[in-house]
Amino acid sequence: MDDGVDSTDNTSSELDDILQQIADLDKWREIFNSRGLELQDCVVKRPIEKIKADEDSEDSSRPATSAQHISVQSNLLTVPYSIPHTLAVSPSLGGQPLSPEIAVNLRKILFGNTFHVFNYEWKKSFFKFREPFSDMSYALEAERGGARAIQMVVQAHIIKYLLFGRQMNPECTIQSLVDVGEKEQRKALADALTDILWTAGEEQTATVSLVTSERCFTPQLDYKMDSFTERLQLFTFKKKKDVTAFIYEHIQCFKEEGSHGIILFLYSLIFSRSIDRIRADFDFSTTYLLNLTLGNFVCRQALLNLLLTGRASPNIFNGTLLNDEHSKPLAHPLHGVLTRSDVGYLLWNREQFDHANLPQVGSMLKTPKLPIWVCNINGTYSVLFSPNRSLLSDWKMEHLFYLYFYNGQPSQSTTTMLTIDTHSHHWEAGNNDIQGDPEKRFPSVEMTIRTKWEGAVIDWNGTVPFF
Repeated sequence: MDDGVDSTDNTSSELDDILQQIADLDKWREIFNSRGLELQDCVVKRPIEKIKADEDSEDSSRPATSAQHISVQSNLLTVPYSIPHTLAVSPSLGGQPLSPEIAVNLRKILFGNTFHVFNYEWKKSFFKFREPFSDMSYALEAERGGARAIQMVVQAHIIKYLLFGRQMNPECTIQSLVDVGEKEQRKALADALTDILWTAGEEQTATVSLVTSERCFTPQLDYKMDSFTERLQLFTFKKKKDVTAFIYEHIQCFKEEGSHGIILFLYSLIFSRSIDRIRADFDFSTTYLLNLTLGNFVCRQALLNLLLTGRASPNIFNGTLLNDEHSKPLAHPLHGVLTRSDVGYLLWNREQFDHANLPQVGSMLKTPKLPIWVCNINGTYSVLFSPNRSLLSDWKMEHLFYLYFYNGQPSQSTTTMLTIDTHSHHWEAGNNDIQGDPEKRFPSVEMTIRTKWEGAVIDWNGTVPFF
């Protein structure tokens, strides 16, 4: 028992020492900043594993003892600690500087407190396209961390633009996604980001957040600095075309390495919707947008719905739920999805399904305006889509059709084409004789599709089933 107490005391002492060192560093940073000595374009050469371990342990409120066990490699990588000067806009560009009060509210709506900050995985995330003029030139490379959900929703809107949004493309075919040049990639990304922000602003307004070269405010004592949120300026527009033009002009702030592009877009989304409206979208079950899970921040359903529908409703069923399953009034109503959006959402989780606990996606998300779905498959995000715009408006089209699948990973070298047959015979008939791994018998991608088209037979057309 005494050994356990001593171990706890030692851990507590180590944590106190770390916190004191951080406090001392913050004091020196204030001194340097006040004398105009803040470093721009600052890069520090450290082992990438050491950086990730330090920041992950700090952001999960645990002492960084695990970093002691990480061997230092001789090959050091250059890792940006702050946004490069070339990706910071001039303070005189005309934006509204972020105030300390808004910064505190922003932190609370994201994390539920003011002392959590984004970790290394989020800071290094941006919107990175695959090689231009290739079979995968439409595709973003998605991270494995919490930012992946945001990247894949934006990916769905990029596909929407390339298939259905260009006037030069009256015929929607998969060829529209092939051989996309770098300029068209920038246009597609600007249009996708604008689309999501404009919807969040109820098609009346949108706000874009960019980082300037100068800090806008001195943080309060209970606010933890992160070196770039304090430099935000907000640019608000009343016309959608102006939003697109502004984002396109500053597209490097979202798609260049070191830009913190995913975080800047998330900030823009929150300010486009407004913090007050997001709080009104919530119900009693949700009070902030990101969950801390295993040392990383992941998107809650309210944030996914905000990205997909423009409202931060915490649930995936249709409408507002007033009664429980026994028709008794709920103490607090539960907020679901109110309208169909352009991009839909499908959900499959093998573990939850095995326990008969899989939430049911409502028809508002399951049947979007366009045949594009962000898929949450076993907690990992991907995209399913069809170039046939009539797929969801003409029931005859749903007898036999193609869906295309992209999982966001660099290892996927071609877009996977799946043939969906909803009329020939029930899918289980051909799988009864297959023994062994349930994933091989019933691949999760197929099970996800069957949440929309029950009983469908799915042909991978020569591709070995994966995911």
